[in-house]
Amino acid sequence: MPKKPAGEFTSAGNFQPQQLRQGAEQSTLPRMTPRTHTPRKRFGQNFLQDPGVIAGIANAIHPQPGEHLVEIGPGQGALTAALISREIRLDVVELDRDLVTGLLAAFSIYPGFKLHSADALTFDFAALARDGVPLRVVGNLPYNISTPLLFRLLDFAPMVQDMHFMLQLEVVNRLAASPGSKHWGRLGIMAQYHCAVEHLFDVPPEAFFPPPKVQSAIVRLTPYQQSPWPECDVHGLRTLVQAAFAQRRKTLRNNLKGILDDATLADLGVDPGCRAETLQLEDFIHMANYLGNN
Repeated sequence: MPKKPAGEFTSAGNFQPQQLRQGAEQSTLPRMTPRTHTPRKRFGQNFLQDPGVIAGIANAIHPQPGEHLVEIGPGQGALTAALISREIRLDVVELDRDLVTGLLAAFSIYPGFKLHSADALTFDFAALARDGVPLRVVGNLPYNISTPLLFRLLDFAPMVQDMHFMLQLEVVNRLAASPGSKHWGRLGIMAQYHCAVEHLFDVPPEAFFPPPKVQSAIVRLTPYQQSPWPECDVHGLRTLVQAAFAQRRKTLRNNLKGILDDATLADLGVDPGCRAETLQLEDFIHMANYLGNN
């Protein structure tokens, strides 16, 4: 089995090699609630149970007094217990109603705790940010809904301070990908248009119950306060990128047929015979802006 990464996060969220496991052994984080719930496959439930990994995530987030955290899919509350305090506001969104009673029993003593029995794919996150305090979103996201949920959360980026997620390693690789790599595509382009993306550390299957069949990883998404990219119609960009990557093996000439012709692509400095995965984010922005203006 793959080993856990050696290292730990400081209070500032910086990674220090060779100390995570030692720090985990000395951790005073609350222990996970005794296992009384059978994980449900239809909800994609794999409950995080490794104290060292929980400590690493909590230290990376490092909640401060007065902040507003939102946890998606708290499950049995292992990470919730590491984050919550009387000085922060913590909203949790949990779909499985069988977990609600345990979560309320464990955390209702905290004045800033509120549980929403809801589906994160349709939940109105904007309603939580109406007091003007930016949201800090965290979650062990079910792998079966992680991509559509990430796209939905990107729509709320202007009201978010940062996001920390446990995801399938392959999804994190796509989020953090660079042009020219096999992972570069729609998810990475849209995430990097909105956010700085940091692949923090990997998490092996044995950190969960039941163990998933894939490797996992922690990623941090930090929405830009001042974007490094030219202004762009986000809906137009998303539509263009979806078309460009509709069939990865085909060229832009084929995938963008009826959208942009060869002459226009050439005028924009793009080779019609290349594949979408070879283009920079700026190339997609320029194409989207051309379409928006014409």
